[in-house]
Amino acid sequence: MDKYEQKLKQFIKENNIIAEHLSFEKSCHSVQDAINTTGANPNEFIKNICMIDYDNNLIIAIVDGHDRASTKRVKKALQLEHNPKIAIPDEILKKTGFPCGGTPSFGCNAIYLIDPKVMEKEKIYSGGGSTKSLVKLTTKEMKKANNGKIVRVKK
Repeated sequence: MDKYEQKLKQFIKENNIIAEHLSFEKSCHSVQDAINTTGANPNEFIKNICMIDYDNNLIIAIVDGHDRASTKRVKKALQLEHNPKIAIPDEILKKTGFPCGGTPSFGCNAIYLIDPKVMEKEKIYSGGGSTKSLVKLTTKEMKKANNGKIVRVKK
């Protein structure tokens, strides 16, 4: 288990989050990789899209694994003056403390926006801290862990 996975597991424990941390030998970097690695239902996967606004705040838009996040919708939801920019891998690591492809849906200082389509799911798989890990939890537990705002952010 790498240091990022350990960091997330510690956060889960310290915050009494009801979640299962799963580590794999194969990549879970993309949703398709995660589906192939786990064999789980493709409809249970979500994506955490990291964005940065003009005040350098981290925004994590959580969408269904098959959807894309809209910077225009994020701008509207947060009443920003400009569209936020999609973070690059170095920015993601610096801002979240986790690598791109392993970013969890909670556990870092960010503004969390959850697309309503995500909340229609009972359980989900989210980034587990590294590109070879996932976290399995309910959407209710995820929302409790990140205190996110439910608003349409998918394209």
